[in-house]
Amino acid sequence: MHTFLLFVTLKKMKNKSLSKKASLTALFSALICATAFIQIPLPIGVPIVIQDMTAILAGMLLGPLYGTLSVLLFLVVGIIGLPVFSGKAGFHVISQGLTGGFLVGYLLSAFLAGLCMQLFYKPGKNEKSTKAAFKSWLVLFFAAVIATVALFTLGIARFMAISEKSFIQSISLVLLPFLPGNLIKLGLVVILTKRLHRFIQEITQ
Repeated sequence: MHTFLLFVTLKKMKNKSLSKKASLTALFSALICATAFIQIPLPIGVPIVIQDMTAILAGMLLGPLYGTLSVLLFLVVGIIGLPVFSGKAGFHVISQGLTGGFLVGYLLSAFLAGLCMQLFYKPGKNEKSTKAAFKSWLVLFFAAVIATVALFTLGIARFMAISEKSFIQSISLVLLPFLPGNLIKLGLVVILTKRLHRFIQEITQ
């Protein structure tokens, strides 16, 4: 009898945890969609956006599974017709647009950021020590950099295929102009993750 009650209790706790994670997945997906309308257009056809930052943040805070699912949900919303791809919508934006590689890259970057966090980020009670704190910040920075590199790798590769421009031309068009802004976004991702990670973990347990 006691074993049965324990099983039922654990199952309820698990279902409650899954419900919270599903809610956070939907919340981050909505956040990624909302940031579609915060952009600075550039003449090359690839605007400055903060969607990449929110996609990476989803992975770092929700982990490789739920972070990736939140990005996938965002992509589905855009494919079915809502203008969340920097004001555009439809599958053709991914398959034929200059930003298609970046949109797909959101998936990979969220997954890699979440995976790095899952494998290497182990905050603990000893984090107040200088060595532990430094290691903690280093892991966050590493995860954000890996995610950003993956994003731009896919984005540049697809941009080259669609625009038929050389590697050097593509780098000068879709990487170099964005470096200062992306360094700022990378720093914000690291800081926000540091601030919110423990809170997210606590409410999903």
